[in-house]
Amino acid sequence: MFELVAVGNDIEAAVNVSSKLDGVCYLADPADERALAFRTLVRCVTDSPQDLHSAAGYGMYFVFSRVIRERNTRVESGVPSPGITAIFPLLHHPNLTHEQSDAHWRDVHAPLALQHHPGMWDYTQLSVSRTLTGPAVDGFALVSFGSMESMKERFFGDENDRDVIYRDVASFADSDSPRRVITTETIYGTRPPTPRVTWPHE
Repeated sequence: MFELVAVGNDIEAAVNVSSKLDGVCYLADPADERALAFRTLVRCVTDSPQDLHSAAGYGMYFVFSRVIRERNTRVESGVPSPGITAIFPLLHHPNLTHEQSDAHWRDVHAPLALQHHPGMWDYTQLSVSRTLTGPAVDGFALVSFGSMESMKERFFGDENDRDVIYRDVASFADSDSPRRVITTETIYGTRPPTPRVTWPHE
């Protein structure tokens, strides 16, 4: 079984695929009129990548999930999760390989994120191991907050938090990485990976 991510812009297709495959669906606010690279993201575990094609207008990727922080809140299947999830696509720094960038993201940036994003209550790194269709992407950061207000007010605690994070991101990520997408998460079944894999290992 593979953990796959399908990224696109078709809301109906994303919902249908997620519900059919017991996956997780992330949808941008339809009222958001900004120019975004994508507006939907679907995560699921399956041995049939072709089942995700309708939701993969932007691209489809094999990924490995690293659960850095997981909220305690449980939700009913098919009901939107509380709060919001910001999705940050990641392209590796031009001076680094994918492997080098990914190792820094995992080993250096993850601990910094826990320290310098005081309002963050859920954080998963989706490390791309293979691009099946669409533009090459090295990863997707799923960063969740209790509300839009919490993200705006507590994304950083102070200017030092901002400086530390901006400086670190600039050291391993391409400044031309696509802009973040603010979404609402809905879980159908359980969150991948199955069985759950967490990082860092204890």
